[in-house]
Amino acid sequence: MNDDPTALAGRIARTNELLERMLAEVAKTPSTHAIFVDAGYLYAAAGRLVAGTEDRRAFDLDAEGLIDALIDRARTVFADSRLLRVYWYDGARRRIHTAEQQTIAELPDVKVRLGNLNANNQQKGVDSLIRSDLESLARHRAISDAALLGGDEDLVSAVEAAQGYGARVHLWGIEAPEGRNQAEPLLWEVDSQRTLDLDFFKPYVSRRTAATFEPSGAERPTRENVRFVGAQIAAKWLASRGREALAELLPGHPYLPGSVDQDLLVEAEGILQYSLRGQADLRRALRDGFWEHLQAQY
Repeated sequence: MNDDPTALAGRIARTNELLERMLAEVAKTPSTHAIFVDAGYLYAAAGRLVAGTEDRRAFDLDAEGLIDALIDRARTVFADSRLLRVYWYDGARRRIHTAEQQTIAELPDVKVRLGNLNANNQQKGVDSLIRSDLESLARHRAISDAALLGGDEDLVSAVEAAQGYGARVHLWGIEAPEGRNQAEPLLWEVDSQRTLDLDFFKPYVSRRTAATFEPSGAERPTRENVRFVGAQIAAKWLASRGREALAELLPGHPYLPGSVDQDLLVEAEGILQYSLRGQADLRRALRDGFWEHLQAQY
């Protein structure tokens, strides 16, 4: 049976009215953006750019000032959008906040999310946290745009997941003194790219003045003294990091990862009040004491 033309026209008119109302509501709903910061990439790239080193211990980062600057930059880029929050992704031993991370977590509009750190001070689980948050926020229409400060190729899946739910992902990078510090596959996937330069980071990164200990004027410690200090530091290292970190470290014997070896040297010089730089026999004694204590506990 054919529909009555008058009734059909009425249904079409009501449908059009509903669509117009929906479009009007959508138009009144402000766009929302969020900023996602891979702190590992940030510290390494900004440290290299401003301080000439990726070693976090060698420079200070004014995280509060930098986060405010990122928020201001996002206001310019997403002029008709409101900020949801800044997500700050970093690594920590056993996912326990450091004092610096706790301070960042207490900032307004900032959410700190922690992955783990292995014995080599490498982040674990951070990329999966970024993907989970990006995908969830996009799926629930909580954001329309995401500014992602990172460079790891593993973030490609996070970008694809968010885009699959209609969000636009904008990659923010840090100027590289030479070459490139972001993976090409990541650059290919995002909706736009932006590079923050040296002038942007200069106010927030400053190189530390490290304490130095000169061998002149101080009695040279014996190898046994240095070996004992190495064992002391190993005991402290094991207590703070746990047996899981020890299991990751042992396969590399007799070599220590560069970051662990540097920590060992700096702490030993502080205890001894004596420089071990350029003194290969004492450095070997220090490492021997460190390893002997760890192997005795395994």
